[in-house]
Amino acid sequence: MRASPLARVVLAAYVLLVAYATLYPLSGWREPVAPALSYLAAPWPRYVTAFDVAANFLGYVPYGLLCALALRPRAGAGVASLAAIVSGAVFSIVLESLQSCLPARIPSNVDVLANITGAACGGLAGARLAPRLLGGGALRRLRAEAVAPGIAADLGLTLLGLWMFAQLNPASLLFGTGDLRDLFSGAVGERHAAELFVSVEAATTAANLAAVALLASAVLREGAPAARLIGALIAAALAVKSAAFAILLRAEHVFAWLTPGAQLGLAAGVLIAYAALPLPRTARLAIAAALLMAATVLVNLAPPNPYLAATLKVWAQGHFLNFNGLTRVVSSAWPFVALVYLVYLASGRLRA
Repeated sequence: MRASPLARVVLAAYVLLVAYATLYPLSGWREPVAPALSYLAAPWPRYVTAFDVAANFLGYVPYGLLCALALRPRAGAGVASLAAIVSGAVFSIVLESLQSCLPARIPSNVDVLANITGAACGGLAGARLAPRLLGGGALRRLRAEAVAPGIAADLGLTLLGLWMFAQLNPASLLFGTGDLRDLFSGAVGERHAAELFVSVEAATTAANLAAVALLASAVLREGAPAARLIGALIAAALAVKSAAFAILLRAEHVFAWLTPGAQLGLAAGVLIAYAALPLPRTARLAIAAALLMAATVLVNLAPPNPYLAATLKVWAQGHFLNFNGLTRVVSSAWPFVALVYLVYLASGRLRA
């Protein structure tokens, strides 16, 4: 086995995501009315739903898994599992204690127990699977054969994973990241004709798809099947988008995101991406940056879509409220982080 910088990078990103989701909406901070850790000894809550327990458990399974993988092989399986459990417990208790400073959140000993159990299961699984994932397994070979070596490529893979996660935001245009209006003003502007919205959605989808494809091509190793790998990435993103709508709405609406504008944008974006793939790496980075900036401007100038607004109201219930806030902030910040990364690549830190 060899140590995996990718596991450490993804773990750091996942810690930030869990912290944001746990403390969402991060407003109304106040002095706690009771000692910070008093909730741990509080009576068992009267109302405990299976959904809440499952959400907390599943949220910490990846944490434990990534923690164990990040420590292996420098630490043995037992030490890696124990570190995942202990750090998961400390992380969960700290975040739950901070919830007592937020009027919209209530710390719970049940949540802590579910979190620790999830971290323990993930840590044990990570320690057990480490020889396969960090050794000469299929994933390791794919990483070595298809992706350029180095921490810069690991950062790129993490960024692409966050882009995939952003597709779970049901209120955004297809691939439409970088919308800052809800975060700052909340204003959506006046309504316009449907034809204008179709054109804006098509342009936004095409520009973002092509930009992500070119960014992905920049972290691939020379000689890797870029067309097939990028095609798989786009297909996976569309599957994630469909899954988000399947969770929100009934099964017959699983492809409700596939609007006329999205269809035009998909076709145009694929053509642009594959036409630009043979270009030199520097040109691909410049085109990706320009497309990202253009798409971000379009997203923030796009007319409102009443259908997406209604969908958001359905989504923001219970734990989905926290999850929706998390997907929104990732979606809003992603293109700006991606632009910084493209500049980082253009500086020569990663060679194809």
